[in-house]
Amino acid sequence: MLKFLFPTIMLIPTTWLVPSKLLWPTALAHGLIIAIASLTWLCSPQKNEWSSLNHFMPLDPLSTPLLVLTCWLLPLMILGCQNHTSSEPLPRRRMYITLFTSLQIFRIMSFAATDLLLFYVMFEATLVPTLVLITRWGNQTERLNAGTYFLFYTLAGSLPLLVALLLLQNCTGTLSLLTLQYTPAIPMITTADKIWWAGCLLAFLVKMPLYGMHLWLPKAHVEAPIAGSMVLAAVLLKLGGYGMMRMMIMLEPLTKELSYPFIILALWGVVMTGSICLRQTDLKSLIAYSSVGHMGLVAGGILIQTSWGFTGALILMIAHGLTSSALFCLANTNYERTHTRTMVLARGMQMILPLMTSWWFIASLANLALPPLPNLMGELMIIVSLFNWSWATIALTGAGTLITAAYSLYMFLMTQRGPVPQHILALDPSHTREHLLMALHLLPLLLLIMKPELIWGWTF
Repeated sequence: MLKFLFPTIMLIPTTWLVPSKLLWPTALAHGLIIAIASLTWLCSPQKNEWSSLNHFMPLDPLSTPLLVLTCWLLPLMILGCQNHTSSEPLPRRRMYITLFTSLQIFRIMSFAATDLLLFYVMFEATLVPTLVLITRWGNQTERLNAGTYFLFYTLAGSLPLLVALLLLQNCTGTLSLLTLQYTPAIPMITTADKIWWAGCLLAFLVKMPLYGMHLWLPKAHVEAPIAGSMVLAAVLLKLGGYGMMRMMIMLEPLTKELSYPFIILALWGVVMTGSICLRQTDLKSLIAYSSVGHMGLVAGGILIQTSWGFTGALILMIAHGLTSSALFCLANTNYERTHTRTMVLARGMQMILPLMTSWWFIASLANLALPPLPNLMGELMIIVSLFNWSWATIALTGAGTLITAAYSLYMFLMTQRGPVPQHILALDPSHTREHLLMALHLLPLLLLIMKPELIWGWTF
């Protein structure tokens, strides 16, 4: 693990010491080397056990796909934000790269941590660089409001988790995932135990976010710069799902009784956020609300605690990370040319940028879970496991998937088809950098069709 952590840390001094004309090429090459080297993690035998074992940061089939996704995203963020920051002074550009490099360090340590307190500290540490990215590099004055929502929702959810972890340490004497599974089961019968259960999950449900605790997400996405939106959609939301999967083994007897309201809220959120998407005029806001819907399915799959639900949740998290990040990149290419996120004011892009339309088409189809993409595989596994758990869930999941298809097509048609507005006179052509960025998002998604067992996680 240190072979990947140290090169990532060394990207920070490299960023500050390299000459200005070599800043972007050096940072990109450095990030790509780390990303390509991280693919070696996928070569380890896929068994339900830890590998590369050490005291603090081993790997297992659950953390490996998320770690590879984390490393893969760094060069993509560097590619995506070059045009956005080109007019800024040099120190600010260096600071920008330093912020999302530090984000990557915290994410690697949180996904690889076996000690739950280390996981908690790194989980919270991701808050600081993200907050600076939103409040300093956001597009409008609303960014301060968005940063406040982001900070207080996340902190309010996370403090009960800290208390819950300290209580667990006091009771079992350890917070290591390697030994917690062998500690004797705690009989959980009192009301205090039920509050402890809720405290353990609340931080992750806010981070995912569950419908009802999601108000910070659309604001944060809309105001964040392109790199902020990419990292929020692709990896930071996945920290919530990953944390839930890790904590479930300790919450065992109570989950059967207490998970009902959360499952209902998650599935109701899929329908509600889909309906909100159908009425959106702001492109980034639409993509942000679609993330809430997809993560609601993930939350439902995790909470019913079946092997199919867990596997489907992990597959959908990886597929959604790549798809959602790609959609934010496409929205950014439109915004950089038209300087508006309102879909009615930037229509008919197929006539002006036909090759970019093909990327839009693939990304929109991935968002609505077209076969045989991993998005469909993850959604189907979750829906089947939910249906086996209770047949009544088919009403909500069925309506949710229909609405998802509707708003994905609505988004594609509103941005690409129709007459070109009169005020659009001359737009820059699409750049090779943007096509490379989209290829690096969507090619891994298409290649995962060939070998889906890489992202199955724990197969039972």
